[in-house]
Amino acid sequence: MGISPRDIIPLSQARARLSELSDEVRAGAEKIITKNGESYVALIDADRLDHYHRLERERIHLLLIDEAAKGLDDVAAGRIRDARTTLRALQRRRRG
Repeated sequence: MGISPRDIIPLSQARARLSELSDEVRAGAEKIITKNGESYVALIDADRLDHYHRLERERIHLLLIDEAAKGLDDVAAGRIRDARTTLRALQRRRRG
C-alpha cells in the first residue's frame, strides 16, 4: 500500500486527531507524521509492525546464510588460511 498526500499529517494535527488516525491505521492505512515540515515518525498497525520485524529477521538470516556459503566456497577453493598460520606469518614478516 502506498502513501498518499492525505496520509501525511503534521504533528499538531496528529495530536488532535490521534483516535481518528488510529482507527484509519487499524483499517489498513499508514500515516507519516511530520514535524517542522520533515518526516518525523510513522503510525502503523501493531500487527504490521510485527510483520515488518519478522521480515527483517528473515532478511538477516538469509544474509548470514549467504555469508556462510561464501566462506565455505573460499574454503573449498583454498582461498583461506587459518588464524594461527596467518598470525605466525605476520610475526615472521615483522621480525625481518
